[in-house]
Amino acid sequence: MKIEEKFIEYEKILKEWSTKINLVAPSTLSEIKTRHIMDSAQLAQYIPKDVNIIDLGSGAGFPGAVLAIMGWNVTCIESIGKKTKFLTELKEKLLLDNLTIINDRIENFLSKTPVKAGENVFTARAFAPLIKIFDYTHKTKCRLFLLKGREIESEIKVAKTKYKFDYKLYKSETGDGFIICISNLKR
Repeated sequence: MKIEEKFIEYEKILKEWSTKINLVAPSTLSEIKTRHIMDSAQLAQYIPKDVNIIDLGSGAGFPGAVLAIMGWNVTCIESIGKKTKFLTELKEKLLLDNLTIINDRIENFLSKTPVKAGENVFTARAFAPLIKIFDYTHKTKCRLFLLKGREIESEIKVAKTKYKFDYKLYKSETGDGFIICISNLKR
């Protein structure tokens, strides 16, 4: 199955599952490709190909499953069982051997799984405020590639009250949000 075919199948599976559980806002179901898939795919230009991605709060697989379809090794961390069932079906139907699904809380996963800076990076979309993401990830020293909304400047200001970090901010190509790439995160 080609990448474009996988994205078409992804849309179909997401629409089917959305009748049972809330994976994305119902108002966005008619624009899955632009609002969710293309939004997630834009991270590809920033993430090195030789790293493993740990996607935080994966939900409907954005951006984790999208990046797996595009060729990265991805581990999706999702605490809600119904959502991990969706992700597992997606993995099986799209033949994504490079996608690992973990049904656990992020803090539990990180407390028992060695995560090495340089080998791993974190991604997230519509997950948590920046400071909360830093609370989970700062000990790993890994870089972060996050899709954030319009309020990113205020999130950065709040995060700087507790953490030091370098960042680059890019305007989203698909909406009014931003991509923030974070390195050298320290408490």
